Amino acid sequence: MRKLIILLILVLSINNLAAEEQEDAELKNLLLLQASTLPEAKLGYTYMFKFPFLQGEHPLTSNNNISLFLAAEISPISLNGLFSAVWTPIAFFELSAGGRIGSGWNIELFGGEIRGIGINKLNEIDNTAAVDGSAFDGLLWKAFGGGTIQFDLAAVVPGDWNHVVAQSYHEINYKGYTRASKNEAWYFESDDGENRNGFNYYGNLLIGYQMPIFFSLIGFLGEMDLYLYDTPGRSAWGDDLIRWTFSNILGFTITEQFEILLITQFRTHRNYKESNWKDLHFTVRTLDTSSPLRFEFYRVAAAFAFKF
Repeated sequence: MRKLIILLILVLSINNLAAEEQEDAELKNLLLLQASTLPEAKLGYTYMFKFPFLQGEHPLTSNNNISLFLAAEISPISLNGLFSAVWTPIAFFELSAGGRIGSGWNIELFGGEIRGIGINKLNEIDNTAAVDGSAFDGLLWKAFGGGTIQFDLAAVVPGDWNHVVAQSYHEINYKGYTRASKNEAWYFESDDGENRNGFNYYGNLLIGYQMPIFFSLIGFLGEMDLYLYDTPGRSAWGDDLIRWTFSNILGFTITEQFEILLITQFRTHRNYKESNWKDLHFTVRTLDTSSPLRFEFYRVAAAFAFKF
C-alpha cells in the first residue's frame, strides 16, 4: 500500500491548485485509511504545515511557499514514520525531499506468510525462497529528492468546470534495510522481496478532470520504478527492466473534510521460461527475452481521507 499515500498527496495537491491560496500559514491534519482487494491495509496520520517563502509580485510567484509533512502509519505488518518538505518556487513547479524510517514483522494469514520485513534468502538446495527476519530486527529506511511539474487549465481559463489537471513527479531515492549486506534482497510490506540497498528511480504522470460536485475527480495515473544499482547477472531475470503500474482513479467529495478515492490498478509483470517460476527464488528465474513483459490486473484499492 505504500504508493497510495503518494497518490493521495498528489490528488490533494492538485485540488489545492484550484483553491484560493491563503496569505497566512496553514495548518492541516489528514487521517487516511487505505485498503485493497489484496490482504493489506494501512492507517496513517499526516500533519501538514504550509508557510509563505520567497513570494514575489508576479502571479506565478505570489503564492510561493514551503509545505512540511510529518506522518506516522501502521499496517498489520509494519510501522513507519515519514517526513517530507515541498518547496513551490513557481506556481507550476515543486521541489521535494524527505524520508521514511520504520520496521515490521511477519504474520501467518490464510495459510500463508505475509512478510513485512526480512532478507529474501536463496535455498541453494532446491532454489526456493525463504524469509530470514523477525519482528523489528532492523530498520527499513528511505531518503528521496524529487520534482513536480503541474498544470491546471482553470488557471488559464477560469471556471469551476475547467479544471483539467496534469501533474508529473520524478524522484531519485535510496532505500535500505540495516540487516542486509550488499546484493542481499529483502522484503518490505508484503512486496516481491526484490529490494536491495541502493538507489532507485520513481516517476509518475497523473492526468485528470476535477469537478465541483460529489463525483469530484476522474483521472489516470501511470507510474514507473527502476532499480539503479548494479547487481551481477541482473538482466538474466529482468531486474533491469522498468516496472509499470497504471491506475484509474475516481474521487468523491463527501464533505469538505471527507474524501474517498477508488483506484483500479494494472501492472506489468515479467515473463519467465520456467513453468514453476513462482516456486523459485527470483535470482534463478530466466527471463523470456522474446516476450519479457505481460500486462495483468493488480488490485482494486480505496483510500478514505479525513482532513481537519
